Amino acid sequence: MEKYLLRGFLILSLLNGSAGFAAEPVAPKPIPEELSEAWERVQRALQDWSGRLWERFGTRGTREDRPVISQLLSNKETLNLSADQVRKLEQLRDSFQRQAIRNDADLRIVELDIETLLENEPVEMAKLEHKMRESEKLRADLRVGRIRAIEQARALLNTEQKKKFQELNPNVRPSRPPRASQNPSSTEKEPPSP
Repeated sequence: MEKYLLRGFLILSLLNGSAGFAAEPVAPKPIPEELSEAWERVQRALQDWSGRLWERFGTRGTREDRPVISQLLSNKETLNLSADQVRKLEQLRDSFQRQAIRNDADLRIVELDIETLLENEPVEMAKLEHKMRESEKLRADLRVGRIRAIEQARALLNTEQKKKFQELNPNVRPSRPPRASQNPSSTEKEPPSP
């Protein structure tokens, strides 16, 4: 139904636009500078918005982009998660979401500062460089925080649960064991708990 409505809207739009072509051409009016600047801001906002949508819903295929904790929680019965595991997973997810919201707000402020610095003539390169590095650090901090939360979530699972989760989500790669030349972590030195 939505497909037909969209097609109908597009056809009406084209027909309405073609009626204007049959009339005599009208000389274009000059566009006020304020309107031009406003249009540029709208375009930048749309590009920023579409970029965020792509980051959120796009398929980049990288390991840290997958919502592993949410997948674990949605399969809690299948994985036979205990109430304590569910509570800890929810805490990890909520903590990361809070961090992501704060980080996103800080990043937006830094991006506004960058835009302001770019509008000045001449551009103060030292300040601009500092703000750009701050922006990239915020992005990196968010990625590291996400991976850290996922690893903490995986650490809550036992071997059987990890195996079941891997079977449910073949695209999610399991954690790699350390190489023989690397020192095992303190948790790997201890005998497994029952």
